[in-house]
Amino acid sequence: MRLEIGCQDRVGIAQEVLMIFVEREIDLRGIELKRPGKIYIHIPDLEFSELQSFMPRLRLIDGVIDVKTTPFMPFERERHELETLIKTFPDPFISIDAKGNIRMINTVASLTIGCSEKELIGDQIGNWLKGFNFLRWLDSKEVLAQTRRVKIQEDDFVADIMPIHVSDSDGEEVLAGAVLILKSEARLGQQISAFKQANENNFAGIQASSGAMRKVIREAKRMALLDSSILLVGETGTGKELIARACHAASDRAEHPFMTLNCASLPDEAAETELFGVGVPGGVNSKRGLFELADGGTIFLDEVGEMSPKLQIKLLRVIQDGIFRRVDDESEINVNVRIIGSTNHDLLAMVSQGNFREDLYYRLNVLGLNIPSLRERRSDIIPLAEYFTAKFGQRIGKSAVSLSDDCRDFIEHYPWPGNVRQLENVLIRAVSLMEGNVVLTSHLQLPAYTREHGYLEQEFEGTLDAAVKNFEADLLRKLYPAYPSTRQLAKKLGLSHTAIANKLREYDINKKTVKI
Repeated sequence: MRLEIGCQDRVGIAQEVLMIFVEREIDLRGIELKRPGKIYIHIPDLEFSELQSFMPRLRLIDGVIDVKTTPFMPFERERHELETLIKTFPDPFISIDAKGNIRMINTVASLTIGCSEKELIGDQIGNWLKGFNFLRWLDSKEVLAQTRRVKIQEDDFVADIMPIHVSDSDGEEVLAGAVLILKSEARLGQQISAFKQANENNFAGIQASSGAMRKVIREAKRMALLDSSILLVGETGTGKELIARACHAASDRAEHPFMTLNCASLPDEAAETELFGVGVPGGVNSKRGLFELADGGTIFLDEVGEMSPKLQIKLLRVIQDGIFRRVDDESEINVNVRIIGSTNHDLLAMVSQGNFREDLYYRLNVLGLNIPSLRERRSDIIPLAEYFTAKFGQRIGKSAVSLSDDCRDFIEHYPWPGNVRQLENVLIRAVSLMEGNVVLTSHLQLPAYTREHGYLEQEFEGTLDAAVKNFEADLLRKLYPAYPSTRQLAKKLGLSHTAIANKLREYDINKKTVKI
């Protein structure tokens, strides 16, 4: 039985408390004084009638505030906590005394050595760990912490060996022994790998049920650890910016800014000002651009293929040298920025056509990543749809929003030309405007689509002749790379050489406009 006695800090109060136990001949197995106002006493278990006879006497002592039972003495609690910590420690842990004898060992260490804890306690540590003279170290004048390579049963370990000093009655530090924490080569490798790994949580918000998208995420996590430029290629709405942000957050630049610029949304001069800033004589009212604001971090250039030739030259110099000038300023500025670009164009085809600089393309495409369209990752469509409906339902106070079976089937087989962004926007509207908690196909405002006839805009404009010409031009552009000779193409389509030549001329299809 353990008692916790709360009392005032008064000289002699502990002696008065103990005298009551002495008078009743109660064996004192332990006593601890913890900070002013707490006395802990360990006695044999008593009958309830015995407790009733002396507990009131304890409470009547001048200065005693409270008396109650407690499951542990403070020292017992600390010892149990320490033993539990050591036993559950994931690496081998060994405690030795000042003569090198094993005092305590955890389960992992005994399994590593190959003997039971009972067999090892009291044995010399040098009998089991080779490669370090523990006795010479313990007998040295100055015992300092060591990190050494040791062997256990012919297996290599790295040992952190730390001395334990305690104060004697004179306040002098006395060596009491040491503790050893061991790490195997495999364990060290796992820890180093975990340290270098991209933070998984940075990619947790990206739906990746399909094999194609899981592959993208695996590659993106590896690219995030590197510090080279990344080029993300994919259709509009596939989530290129989402992946760019995840790569930044998982990189060593995560604590620095992530800045974005849509190269297609601004005219040339405005984009230049946004990127590089504006210099004003005297520095008054000068404007810093994104490159300065993102110093140490990442800039995401969305639709980089839309960048003008002038901007391409300035961007190339920043990537190569980390140097640029503000608009209307001659002084040079040095920055350290990682570039992540995105495009929905075939930049290599633009290079061959002279519309994009080849040297800039290879500077941007050091690490290339193709983001699949939603059509190419159909197993992600329903999980994404369920996530969006639940998210928007909660936002507007609708709980347990679900998709009807017919709606799920329609969503899964729809082509989604706008990809994830289109899916999200359609479901936002459906959940916001519908009555009830079940999304039906009729709630989805989308261009008509059937499996038999494909995709057709509801608001079709133009004539049949114009639609036929558009289809004809599109077909010829697709076939031309495989049949660049007008005679070959004419034979393939069953038309005359003259008819094909006229159509190619009409639709401006030639080796300069179509990549072969």
